[in-house]
Amino acid sequence: MDYKFEDIQKVIDFKSWADKKKIDELLRIDCTMYTNLGLDSLKKDREETKRRSKIIYKAISKIDEAFGKSLIYQMDS
Repeated sequence: MDYKFEDIQKVIDFKSWADKKKIDELLRIDCTMYTNLGLDSLKKDREETKRRSKIIYKAISKIDEAFGKSLIYQMDS
C-alpha cells in the first residue's frame, strides 16, 4: 500500500514494523512529494512541500531522534 502525507501517524504507530521500515516509508512519502513538484509548480506549492517535509522529519525524530534532528538541521542550513 502506498501511504501518503496524511498517513504519517499511522506509519509511526505500526507495532509490527521495525523502526527502519517506518523511517524508510516516511522518507518515501517525502521523496514522492518532491518528485511531484515540477518546473511549473508555484512558489506556494514548493513552500507547502517544504513545510510538510519538516513535519515528516519531526515524525522521524520520534523514532530516531539523532537522525530526525540531523535532517531538520540540514533543511534549515
